[in-house]
Amino acid sequence: MRPRKTRQSGSGDLFRARLDQIINMKHELVQLAHKIDWEWIDTELVDRFSDKGRPATEARFMVGLLILKHMYALSDEGVCERWVHDPYFQYFTGEEFFQHVFPHERSGLTHWRGRIGDKLELLLQESLRVANDSGALKHDDLARVTVDTTVQPKNVTHPTDAKLMVKAIEQLGALAKRHGVDLRQSYARVAKRAALMAGRYIHAKQFRRANRELRFLRTRLGRLSRDIARKTRDDAALKAVFEAPLRKAHQIQWQRQQARGKKLYSWHAPETECIGKGKAHKPYEFGCKVSITTTNRRAKGGQFVLHAKALPGNPYDGHTLADVIAETEALTGRAIERAYVDKGYRGHSTPDPRRVFLSGQKRGVHGVIKRELRRRSAVEAVIGHLKNDGHLGRNFLKGYAGDHANAVLTAVGYNFRLILAWFRLLMRTIIEWIAWLSSALTPPPPLQAAS
Repeated sequence: MRPRKTRQSGSGDLFRARLDQIINMKHELVQLAHKIDWEWIDTELVDRFSDKGRPATEARFMVGLLILKHMYALSDEGVCERWVHDPYFQYFTGEEFFQHVFPHERSGLTHWRGRIGDKLELLLQESLRVANDSGALKHDDLARVTVDTTVQPKNVTHPTDAKLMVKAIEQLGALAKRHGVDLRQSYARVAKRAALMAGRYIHAKQFRRANRELRFLRTRLGRLSRDIARKTRDDAALKAVFEAPLRKAHQIQWQRQQARGKKLYSWHAPETECIGKGKAHKPYEFGCKVSITTTNRRAKGGQFVLHAKALPGNPYDGHTLADVIAETEALTGRAIERAYVDKGYRGHSTPDPRRVFLSGQKRGVHGVIKRELRRRSAVEAVIGHLKNDGHLGRNFLKGYAGDHANAVLTAVGYNFRLILAWFRLLMRTIIEWIAWLSSALTPPPPLQAAS
């Protein structure tokens, strides 16, 4: 059922403290809570809920928690724990009185992310509207953008053949034990030792011995898979349970490092991809490619993120540019006059290729365009903030939907951090101006006569 409305009584309580009486109402989080149009967000999310059943948790509460989580780079558990002892967090999520206990389950955040998954762009759109209304971002700043891609690493260990085969043996053994499948041998102890020795041999550059241990692991994984397949052949329910794990184990057993084609890099996150961005310190990263669109010119409040999107399948950058520009225009409501990209976008298929300028381009680059093209590299600093100050540097969410949700919410948190900094700057400017005005209006002390 659709979420309950957040309602304020406006009256006092003898046994509870009103939040507006114990916090600073000029705090930047309070100002941001007043600027966000919670009613519009609630209206846009109505179609994500059924007309029957128990009413869902208030939209302002859950959406506010998601925003706070990504503004302060907290985990789901961390934002719920901080909410209990931070009155500003409680006010931001629509509470009227100070609460001593978290009123909902932490898993509600996971359910809400899944429920509103493809509508998370509404929060990014709202962050841009708030920035525009507060003066941190002008409408003309949206006409010239910079587009770039980066890798959003998944929360996986560095994949090696030995690690993956040991994980497959352990997971198959645990699943067989859970469902009562009696195995001839689990191979858990010998597989762990073989993986340990393979790592030591590779470190010592004794590759022949290391390959011997890897062959040992492949043989044991094959024996275990065939044993499970034989003992679940006549049971349709067990066969359905083991179908996906056995398919993953078979892929891990026979994939090779130098072979082409799709590979499995993580047992629990099979959507993980190996992406090479040409970095000297990190030749390969394991995760999902993400497209980031920012303003080319630094606005008064900073360089805002206008669009963020996960790109599963590691597509060529140039093939994604047309969709990214169209989605950015739909999100901001402003036609893009010029887009600046790096050389990875050569061969793009945008409808108007003359408005796209590549780094290092000479033809048609002069005057303002030349200055704006030099600012293209400023997007790298924005990506660095998204990774270091947000959650783009390590994605803990599951599946392709988790990749997209983490990218969009990280951009939302980054924009709202810029808005909070803008509110602090405005408040400091006002205080300094009042102090200067009071000192200017104060008459100087009278001169004393010389004795």
